Amino acid sequence: MSLEANVGWVGRLAVAVGSTEPALRLLLSLLVGYPLAICHRHLLFGKSPCLQHIFFMLCGLSVGYFNYGLEVLHSTGCVIILYLNLMLIGGTIISVIFSLVFFMGYLLIGYYYTGTQDYDIKWTMPHCVLTLRLIGVSYDVYDGRKEMDKLTQDQKKSALAKIPSLLEIGGHTYFFGGFLVGPQFSMKRYLNFVSGVFEGRGKVKKPECILPALSRLVLGLVILGVFQMGTLLIPEHYILSSFFEEGSCIMAGLTYNGQDEQGNDLWDGCCNVKLGDYEKTSNFDGVIRSFNINTNLWVAQYIFKRLKFLGNKLLSQAVTLLFLALWHGLHSGYYVCFFNEFIVMKMERDVSSLVDRIPTIKAVLSSGAFHIPLYLLKKCYVLFGMSYCVAPFVLLSASRWLKVYSSLYYVCHIIYLSWPVVYLTIKKTGLVSKEVSHRSKSD
Repeated sequence: MSLEANVGWVGRLAVAVGSTEPALRLLLSLLVGYPLAICHRHLLFGKSPCLQHIFFMLCGLSVGYFNYGLEVLHSTGCVIILYLNLMLIGGTIISVIFSLVFFMGYLLIGYYYTGTQDYDIKWTMPHCVLTLRLIGVSYDVYDGRKEMDKLTQDQKKSALAKIPSLLEIGGHTYFFGGFLVGPQFSMKRYLNFVSGVFEGRGKVKKPECILPALSRLVLGLVILGVFQMGTLLIPEHYILSSFFEEGSCIMAGLTYNGQDEQGNDLWDGCCNVKLGDYEKTSNFDGVIRSFNINTNLWVAQYIFKRLKFLGNKLLSQAVTLLFLALWHGLHSGYYVCFFNEFIVMKMERDVSSLVDRIPTIKAVLSSGAFHIPLYLLKKCYVLFGMSYCVAPFVLLSASRWLKVYSSLYYVCHIIYLSWPVVYLTIKKTGLVSKEVSHRSKSD
């Protein structure tokens, strides 16, 4: 029997479109979320929550099996472990620590045994999403045992007053709009959704979310199409647009986020990319805030803000970025990339602070004549700097990213790593204080 005879229809289609079979399977699984959302909307919305949990579990397990075969059972085992953890010690700090150590450890072991020198579409891809989700539930049950006045606003929105059932955890885990590649959403948001409850509006019959979902789908298809045409000129590993991640969630109604000032419903509760902001921003902070939004919010709520006891914001940020690097995998490129983020953001905040403290420079840069040239200069800086910083994330192994950096003479690292010395020198010379003092006297 020939090799072609052993290739299924997905494999043949992948060859025809110039993709890999795992990537095409993932794309088809993301797209099937739209008809599944329509089925849920017309057949199960507002019905028994148990039926909805079962529906989501069957859908998620099915698409998981379509992509990874029996390896989807890795997620099932972790769901059961979380449930037992919550039943035995849920609501305690020990439960949270166990979840952090066990689920992160399980993920890292998976990376160790399945990783190669390239990006792999394997069972660890949905499992990294699942890891944050399961840890988040442990935190939410822990927060639910505290007094409400001791919780932050974010914690109040996600805290769980009671331990969720195994069926609820399963439905939350395998919801077809978020199981494979995200986005992240809290258990409380999911439970409100299956109960038909929309914050600020109570129960509704069927949410008006079809058009917002379709617009997100079209946007994703356009972005993916542009990228695919670009690969014809500059070949690259086949990747998938992150804009697909929340479209089926919108169509199902999970992403309801209140109303705007005109009373229009907002469906951006699980929005993972703000495309307009991402394209327009001219600083690194804007890039971070407009991309991979839900993961950033999760890390801020469950890791960064929980590190207040360290008493040092920079140290908390460093530990948070180390957690993110671990979560992504064991390749050295991840750790270099997040180290780059740390030193870049430190320099950006320092420069911004200096400009604000020197009125003369601030006034010049704020003038209309400098607005467009300054924006273009900052945009070019961000485009080059971002490409430089994320190169290790793409190249993964040290032999690859070191070759690229050496060809660029480590130019950005020289700037970023020497900046603390420059910053301290400026502060010690008294340039800033003299400028501020001079302005005060003249006023």
